[in-house]
Amino acid sequence: MIEDNIRVLRQAARVSSGNNQPIQKEWCVIAGNVDLVDNMAYKAIASNHNVKILFREHVILKEGKLDKKFDFIMLYGNPLILNDFRNTTLKLGGAFIQIAREYLAKEPNLMVLVAPDDVIRNTVSTIEKSKLPFAIIKESQTTGFIDIDLNNDVKLPNFVKSALKPFYNANEVVLSTILISVEKDGDVGKVQSIATSNKIFVIDFRDIVTED
Repeated sequence: MIEDNIRVLRQAARVSSGNNQPIQKEWCVIAGNVDLVDNMAYKAIASNHNVKILFREHVILKEGKLDKKFDFIMLYGNPLILNDFRNTTLKLGGAFIQIAREYLAKEPNLMVLVAPDDVIRNTVSTIEKSKLPFAIIKESQTTGFIDIDLNNDVKLPNFVKSALKPFYNANEVVLSTILISVEKDGDVGKVQSIATSNKIFVIDFRDIVTED
C-alpha cells in the first residue's frame, strides 16, 4: 500500500508541476466494513497531506436481535489521488462516491445518504411519493459483507453467539451510498427528516466546511 501511495503522489506531483492552474480539490465518501475504512483512513494519513479526513462514523443499526455494523468516511483532496482511493475501495468491495466541485455549482442542495440498500430504496420511494422534487446524481453499492452480530439483548454465552455467526452472516447485507440533489431549498428539511426517521445517515453539503 505504501508503494502505491508513493506512485500516485509522484504522478500527482508531475501533473501539478506541469499545470499552472491550481488543482480543484474534491470530496469522496467511502462506506463498507471497518477493515476497509481502516485501510482508507491509513491511505489518507499516508498521503502527505494531499487527502484530508473530514470525518468518520462507526454505525451500529439494531434490527430485531441483530446489530448491523458498518463504517463510512468522508475525504477531501487531490482528485487524482482520490481516484486511486476509488480503485482500491471497489477492489475491496466497498462503496465509493466522488463529488467534484462543479456539482456544487450545477446541482442544488447536495446530500449524501448512507444505509443498507433496502432502506435506501424504501426511503427514495417515500420521498418520491411525497412529491418532493429530487434527483439521484450518483450511487454506489458494496459488494463485500458488512458485519452482523447478535445484540446484547440476546442472552447467550459468547461461544454460542460465535458459533451462530456464520449462519446469520450468510445473507449478504448490501450497503448503498447515493448522492442526491433536492430541487427546492424548502424541501431539504423534509427530505432529511424522512431519511433520518428511516435511520439513514445524511451528509448535507451545506454543513461541509473545508480549508484549502
